[in-house]
Amino acid sequence: MTITPAPPSTPPTRRTPLGLARGILTGAVIGSSLAALVVGTVLERVPLLVGSLAVPIAYGLLVLAAGAPERAREANIVPRTTLAKIESLRATGGETSDVPVRFDLTVAPDGGPAYRVESTQTVNLVDLPDYKPGGIVVVQYPPHQPWAVKLVKRPTPEWEDRATAARIDSAPGPALTDEPPPDGTVGGYLTLLALLLGAAGVVFVFRADLFFGPEDPTDRPPSAAGPADPGTSSTTIVSAASGTVALGPGQSLFDEGRLRLAVDSLTKGDGRKRQALTVVVQDRLLTVVFTPAGSQAPGFDLDALPYPRIPALVREARATLGVRSPRTWQLTAESLSGALTLRVGVAGADGAASLEANGHGEIVRRVSAR
Repeated sequence: MTITPAPPSTPPTRRTPLGLARGILTGAVIGSSLAALVVGTVLERVPLLVGSLAVPIAYGLLVLAAGAPERAREANIVPRTTLAKIESLRATGGETSDVPVRFDLTVAPDGGPAYRVESTQTVNLVDLPDYKPGGIVVVQYPPHQPWAVKLVKRPTPEWEDRATAARIDSAPGPALTDEPPPDGTVGGYLTLLALLLGAAGVVFVFRADLFFGPEDPTDRPPSAAGPADPGTSSTTIVSAASGTVALGPGQSLFDEGRLRLAVDSLTKGDGRKRQALTVVVQDRLLTVVFTPAGSQAPGFDLDALPYPRIPALVREARATLGVRSPRTWQLTAESLSGALTLRVGVAGADGAASLEANGHGEIVRRVSAR
């Protein structure tokens, strides 16, 4: 029996819209995860670091779960058995008794056109003489993967008889391979583009912190509404020993008049002016420790604070003490030495620094970052 191949047809394609979409999504996940890892490390953002590891793991599990039904269906597909002609073969290794051999085959399916395929098989050295160019062998392959051809080393007697009697004409190329090629140039470019866009998206979201540092509340213009209204969102706690004012989101003690109103809110209702041991100011938090009644501890009048100078002192500390992109700052006012003293400390990746001013807001000392 002679089998003559039909005219060459286009090799079965392995690129599908679903495969392209999966490649694009994979590129986006990889790009955004790598960018999140780098940005999270630079900005010391724990949620970003966790997300950069959790997202690809979750995506991998999702891909495995989504592909499970397809893998189960493929496992239940009965492979097709047919004959093939050995066009050529060569061993690609030989350090053990089982050597990998690269076969160039013409596969002749029953009821279909013959085609060429290259397939690597492991063959024992004892059986190697049984495979010669021009010989007819029995092979199997999944119906949906005609390139995944495997030699049947122990065929049934029926197929042995067919192989002995068959004559197969060589089919023209191109030859399929048993290793699926990538999605192609278009798929590769789309995956790369998705990777770059995913990384750029993460960098774009955090561009302000990356390139300009955290927002400096002392550089914000005063609120358009003018002086702060004491009725806006804030929490005030006053006791005999201390008082605290915590502002809500979007507010700052550096809004025009806000710090003075916050201090006044801790002393209003008193029949006398309370002296303070210490005043600590942050962006949205004010803490005042009052002088205990009957105590001889040196305190100071809260009206003596140089309110108009405080924003400028904080800006000066953040900008001139050698701390690049300072992340935290704090102003402390006290008079333990007898005279009112203001200290502004800033801290960042380069270390900590501070400056000291007198009761008039004039800078008298600087301690730069080392």
